[in-house]
Amino acid sequence: MAGNTFGKIFRVTTWGESHGPALGAVIDGCPPLLPLSAADIDAALARRRPGVQPHATARREPDRVEILAGVFEGRTTGTPISLIIYNRDVRSQDYEHLRETFRPGHGDFTYQAKYGIRDHRGGGRASARETAARVAAGAVAQKVLDQHNIYIVAFTREFGGVRAQRLEEAFIWDNPFACPDPDAVPAMAARVEEVKAQGDSVGGIVEVQVKGCPAGLGEPVFDKLDAALAQALMSVGAIKGVEIGAGFAAARLLGSENNDPIRPEGFASNQAGGILAGISNGDDLVLRAAVKPIPSIAQEQDTIDVHGQARRLRIKGRHDVSAIPRIVPVLEAMVRLTLADFLLRQKAII
Repeated sequence: MAGNTFGKIFRVTTWGESHGPALGAVIDGCPPLLPLSAADIDAALARRRPGVQPHATARREPDRVEILAGVFEGRTTGTPISLIIYNRDVRSQDYEHLRETFRPGHGDFTYQAKYGIRDHRGGGRASARETAARVAAGAVAQKVLDQHNIYIVAFTREFGGVRAQRLEEAFIWDNPFACPDPDAVPAMAARVEEVKAQGDSVGGIVEVQVKGCPAGLGEPVFDKLDAALAQALMSVGAIKGVEIGAGFAAARLLGSENNDPIRPEGFASNQAGGILAGISNGDDLVLRAAVKPIPSIAQEQDTIDVHGQARRLRIKGRHDVSAIPRIVPVLEAMVRLTLADFLLRQKAII
C-alpha cells in the first residue's frame, strides 16, 4: 500500500504535486444515479482556494474541476469518477534555493529519507496543495450523505490563542477566519497583523459537527468510527491532535460527569461526541483538530542541507500565515469521506 488511497468501499485516491501540471482524485465505489456536476465541486473548492483571505498565500489558483469520467447526463454512473484540477499559478523558481536544503517543520527531510528523492518545488506531494483533491472528493461524498440527510458544519474554534465562544453558523464564511463568533473576529485580525509583523505564523483549533448521523455506524474492534475519523483528520498535514466529544477534558471528569444519561427523548448530554464503543449513537458527532502553525516563516532558522552541513535558512515564496481558514473545508471533506464510506459499509451488513 502506497498510502495514497482512503476508504474501504467509497475509495478515494489523490494524485499530483504542488508544482506539477495538475492534481486530482479518482473515486471508486460511488453509488450510481447521484446528481453531480462540476459546479457542485467548484462551490466546495472555492472555500479553500488560495489568494482569497488577507493573511493567505498570494498564489492565485482558480481551482475549477473537470470531471473526466464517471458522470453521464448529470448523474453518477457507478463507475470510477475521475477529477482533475489544473495548476495555473506556479512559480517554481521561488523554491530553487531549497533544492539541497531542508526546511524546518516540513516533510523535506523525511521524504528524502524515505524515497531518496524529493520534489523541492513547494513540497511536491507533501504540499497542502494536495488537499484540493480531497475537498473535490468530499463534495462527491456529500451526495451520499444527502441521501441520509446528514449535514456537516466546520468552523474555527480557536485561532492564534483567540477562542470563539459563540456559534453563529450563518457568520462562519462572512469573515476571513471561518469564525462563528462575531465578537472574536477583531481579536483574530489583530493577532494576524501582530504575527505577520514578526515574520511568524500561527495555528489554532478547528471544530467539525455532524448533524443527522444515524446510530450504528462503526466497526468493532479496530475500525471504530472515532478511530477512523481521527485517522482521517490526522492524515491532513497540519493536524497534530484530534479529540472527540469531551476529548482530553474527559481525563479531568468524574464518571458521573462524563457519562451521558439516556432518556426516552434521547441523550441528556454529549460528552461522548456522538460515539460509544466506536459506534455512532445517533447524537451529533463533535470533533476538534489541533492545527499547527505554518512552518514556512520569514524568520531565519537553523537547518542542514542534503550533505548534512549546517545552514541558516530564510524561506522565500508565497505562504499563508495560518492554515486556518483554508484547512476548514479540508477537514470537513475528510469527515464526509469517512461517513460516506461507513454508510456504504453498513449497507453491506443490513
